[in-house]
Amino acid sequence: MVFEGSSVAISHTGKVRSNNQDSGYSGSNLFAVADGMGGHAGGDVASSLAIHRLKSLDHAFPSTDAAERALRDAITDTATELIDTVVVRPELAGMGTTVSAIVMVDDYAVIAHIGDSRVYLYRDDALTQITTDHTFVQRLVDSGRITPEEARYHPRRSVLMRVLGDMDPDPEIDAFVMQTQPGDRWLICSDGLSGVVDDAHTSKTLGQGHAPGRTADLLLKQALDAGAPDNVTIVLVDVGGAHPVVSGTPTIVGSASNPLGVEVPAARPGRASWLHPGRQAANEPTHFEPAAEFLEEVIEEDRRRARRRRIWWLVGLVVTLAALATALFGAYQWTQTRYYIGADDDSVVIYRGIPQDLGPISLSSVYEDTGILLADLRAYQRYSVERTISVRSLADAQARVENLRPEVTP
Repeated sequence: MVFEGSSVAISHTGKVRSNNQDSGYSGSNLFAVADGMGGHAGGDVASSLAIHRLKSLDHAFPSTDAAERALRDAITDTATELIDTVVVRPELAGMGTTVSAIVMVDDYAVIAHIGDSRVYLYRDDALTQITTDHTFVQRLVDSGRITPEEARYHPRRSVLMRVLGDMDPDPEIDAFVMQTQPGDRWLICSDGLSGVVDDAHTSKTLGQGHAPGRTADLLLKQALDAGAPDNVTIVLVDVGGAHPVVSGTPTIVGSASNPLGVEVPAARPGRASWLHPGRQAANEPTHFEPAAEFLEEVIEEDRRRARRRRIWWLVGLVVTLAALATALFGAYQWTQTRYYIGADDDSVVIYRGIPQDLGPISLSSVYEDTGILLADLRAYQRYSVERTISVRSLADAQARVENLRPEVTP
């Protein structure tokens, strides 16, 4: 059965890079994003090859199993094609691409994923990340060594542990099936979006109920407003919706939209300004699959960072405790400059401090037992003493005690 819904695909170079290495596809049953890597030309070629290999899957499948096998085979074939391409064009060695794709089969979404592009599901006013990033920092998050928030700003957040490249003819691909329902919004995006726009803002935008095209434009604007240091590619798919399209016209965006075999020169970098300072980034690979020794270096770097965090945390704790202790000592010293009149068993006593306790710590002590018995006081005087009498100073306390003495009944 042909998927019934509406979708859109858009791609933008961003504000820093001078060419677009992303590719995206939105069709009738297939929806995909590929984020290329490997310099100016390599990333373009890798993501374009992936999308053009996958687009043959844009048709109805008899079952989810058939769709999953087709997705796995197409992605594996892309890896072989990348390897063959590098043999012919050795200057492209090291190129690779992420792939995140969905094939809709009846009421199910068949998902295949490798790399750090993402698939999200917005359902019942909640946004859920469906795929798991194949990155080094995600391993650190999974092992509890850093938090998801720390992962967003980790200096090695773009180091991929799994990628579709020109070195591995048998890539490890995540593939699974999920049931869909009317009203679902599926978002596939490169890290040019997810890396700069947090889930809270993405969820708010998806929940505004705009058509896919308008929603994708709003998401792109948020990425651009945040600086868009990388290419941004968005594919948004609505299941059902107000205006379902039974057969969508395929849309190819990004580098895959260029005719195969045609060299497209990189755009000339824009003139630098104080708002957007010029930065040369396009010649640097966005991601790379690390060698074992590099991972050891990164692990050790992370350990050093964790040790520094613990040291600063301990220093902060010590400083905080010292400040608290100083404040408490100062407060206690102040209480010892105060006096009040109260009762101690059967007599009137002048106390130094204040008539309060701090847990097991008493904030007052006996300064002088006046020798005046409570039994010798009039009822109202005894009542006042037992409730304590506040005074301004020690001299004031002594004067008030003297005022009590003439009232003693013989």
